[in-house]
Amino acid sequence: MLSAEFLRSKFQAGLPYAAYVSTAKPGERPRWDAMNQRSTLTPAQTALLKGFHREMNVLVVSGTWCGDCVQQCPLIARIAESNPDKIHLRFVDRDQHHDLADRIMINAGHRVPTAIFMAEDFEFVSLLGDRTLSRYRAAAARQLGPACPVPGAPVPDDELAACLQEWLNEFERVQLLLRLSTRLREMHGD
Repeated sequence: MLSAEFLRSKFQAGLPYAAYVSTAKPGERPRWDAMNQRSTLTPAQTALLKGFHREMNVLVVSGTWCGDCVQQCPLIARIAESNPDKIHLRFVDRDQHHDLADRIMINAGHRVPTAIFMAEDFEFVSLLGDRTLSRYRAAAARQLGPACPVPGAPVPDDELAACLQEWLNEFERVQLLLRLSTRLREMHGD
């Protein structure tokens, strides 16, 4: 079970994106920096995020060594950066937080990255991990097709844009869930 108290304690133990990335080994850091530079939002995406009304806490369980994390966490960070007053984002290392990783296993595995979306009071709302649908489609095309991918191969721009949009869709879905929540509407009188 993911109680609000447990999630609050894990969120408080988490690091902001830049501090989390700074924990990467020297050989890992350039990949994070390169993907961060490629992570951009369109003006329409930015406007959508700036229109969020409810605060949300997002805790990402990750690993600086993980290729999927390198390719998705900068996207998540870019989304959160667009509205820091409403989107509070932290990262924790999966291997340093086994108690959390054990509670959010996907298909009996410790998958990363996994994002835990919470209300402002740390009540659990949603969980998304370890890849978006577009990332799974691309992986399936590469791994189930006639050739295997080269480890560390660059992510095509269209795949990156689709992945960013899917993460953004989940942020929007959670925002709407929070905005329409009877509990939170009563709390805020709206």
